[in-house]
Amino acid sequence: MTGTTSVATAPGARAGARQGVTVRLEALHRRFGNTFALDGLDLELAPGEMVALLGPSGCGKTTALRVLAGLEEADSGRVLVDGEDITDRPVNRRDMGMVFQAYSLFPHLTARENVEFGLRLRGRPAAARRERAGNMLDLVGIGGHADKYPHQLSGGQQQRVALARALAIEPRVLLLDEPLSALDAKVRVQLRDEIRRIQIEVGTTTLFVTHDQEEALAVADRVGVMRGGRLEQLGPPAEIYLRPASAFVADFVGLSNRLPGRVSADRVEVLGATLPLVEPGDAPSDPNAPVTALVRPEAVDLVADPDGTGRVLAASFLGPISRVTVAMPDDTLVVAQVSSARLADYAPGTAVRVELHPAPVALAN
Repeated sequence: MTGTTSVATAPGARAGARQGVTVRLEALHRRFGNTFALDGLDLELAPGEMVALLGPSGCGKTTALRVLAGLEEADSGRVLVDGEDITDRPVNRRDMGMVFQAYSLFPHLTARENVEFGLRLRGRPAAARRERAGNMLDLVGIGGHADKYPHQLSGGQQQRVALARALAIEPRVLLLDEPLSALDAKVRVQLRDEIRRIQIEVGTTTLFVTHDQEEALAVADRVGVMRGGRLEQLGPPAEIYLRPASAFVADFVGLSNRLPGRVSADRVEVLGATLPLVEPGDAPSDPNAPVTALVRPEAVDLVADPDGTGRVLAASFLGPISRVTVAMPDDTLVVAQVSSARLADYAPGTAVRVELHPAPVALAN
C-alpha cells in the first residue's frame, strides 16, 4: 500500500445519523524547496465523517489541512467540497471552522463575544448572535462562563470557547489542527471525548490532525497514517491497529516488539510460534534470510513456569494494565501486556514461558 496514489474513498455516512458535505482532496502536491510536503495526496471524507490524519513531524498532515482551509496553496491538485471546486477560493469564502493548538481568542472579549465574532462579521443581528453564542457555549459545556475573559479561563475552557466559535458560524467543514496538544493529560482526554460527542451531534464533516496515536484512534471514524506526503494507510481505527498495511504503520501506531524470525512461505517463525504475515509479499526472496517481526505486546502471553526460558526483568504499572519486560536466552527482550491484577505473578527474576497469539504480523523494513 506504500506509495499508492489511488483515491482513498470514504465508506459513506452512517444511515440516519449525521448530515454534512463530502470533502475531496485530489492529487495534491506541495513542495518546499527539495521536500515534498504533499506528494499526490488523495483523500475523501464522507458527509458527517471525522477523519484523523496521523503521522510523524513533516509527513504533510498539517499541510493537507492548511490547503483545505485555504491557508496554504497547493502546487497542483484540486480541493472539492460538496462537489464544488474551491481550490482557488480565498479563506474567507470557504465556510470552514478552524480550531488550532493555540486558542487564538481575543483577550479583550468575553467568551460570548469571542463566539459571536464570526457571526458579527457575517452581519447577524445582535439578538441572533447572542442566542447562537449562548447555545454553542452550552453545547461545549461552559455556558456558565459566558461573561468571563480568556485570562479567567483554564486552557481546556479556552479551547472549548475556540470550538464553540468555530461551530457558531455553522461551517460546512470543521478543521482541527492539534487542538489538544497544549493541554494536560487529563483535560486532553476529557476534551477529546467532548469534541467527538459534539461532532456527532452537530454532524459537521471534520478533518482532525494530530501526532497523538491514542487521540486519533479514540475519536475518528477513519484514521489516515501519512508518510512523505502520502497516505500509507486509511481505514477504521481497529483496522489500522490490528491489520497495519505496512511495517511503517505497524511501527508507528502503537507499541511493537521487534523480534527475530525466519520466513516460511507466507508465515514467519518467531519464538517457536508460526505467525501469518499481514503482507505476504513483504517476505524476502531468500527463505533462510533473518527478518524482524513486529509483534504487539497484547499478542504476548506470559505463563509463570519454573522451566520457562524467559526471565522477568521489570514491570511497569499503567493503571488497569501493566507491561512486563522479559529477557530471552538469546538476549532478545519481549514486552507483554498483562492485567495489573496479575502483576504480582511477574516479579523480577520470575521464570516464564512466552507464548504468542496467532495474529498477523508485519515485518520491519
